[in-house]
Amino acid sequence: MRASKQSQQFARQLVRLSLADGQISAERVSGVLAHLEKHPPRQPLVVLRIYYRLVSIEIAKSRALVEHAGPITDGSLHAIEASFTRKYQRSITATAQPNPALVAGLRIRVGDDVYESSIAGQLAALSSPV
Repeated sequence: MRASKQSQQFARQLVRLSLADGQISAERVSGVLAHLEKHPPRQPLVVLRIYYRLVSIEIAKSRALVEHAGPITDGSLHAIEASFTRKYQRSITATAQPNPALVAGLRIRVGDDVYESSIAGQLAALSSPV
């Protein structure tokens, strides 16, 4: 079933209600879900799927996934958190994930943004046609 424009707008409103200080609040999400349980919308599954996707996107905006080829220190992760917190002007939490395919360097994802500084990324850029 395709989502109607009305369902999409309603899900966006629910996401706005789920925000506290610009970030998703677990308490507010619980409140939104409790309200939806008592007062189901016209297309409840469609609205919930859209809401879930939009909440996931909002949560991803506050997390930095740091892929690394070699070891990474806690100090480096804290420096990355501080740097991205200043850049995005919201609290960012960094988590490390080893990725030997990078050869060396880092790849950092914050939401849809990707910051690439790895040997694998440089080799891929060199091999792609201009």
